[in-house]
Amino acid sequence: MKTFTKTTLALLTAAVMTTSAFANDTVEERLQSAKGSVEALGTTLENMGANVDTSVDLSGAYTFSQKASVYNAKHAELQEQFNTLNAQ
Repeated sequence: MKTFTKTTLALLTAAVMTTSAFANDTVEERLQSAKGSVEALGTTLENMGANVDTSVDLSGAYTFSQKASVYNAKHAELQEQFNTLNAQ
């Protein structure tokens, strides 16, 4: 029974560590996706003839989630500009 308990605890610990590692990758991937989204939309707007500012101020954004939020806000701003140009 003690061996079973030790094995179960070892598997549980490994699962938690693996989940933590995947969670970090997911947050980093979300940041990279948000960056790519801003760049792609900026390029599309430039191809449509718009003056585009894709710069993002990350001062005060210390975590990957905070940085991704800043990029998502910039994407929303650019999306609004795209919708306006597309409606004309």
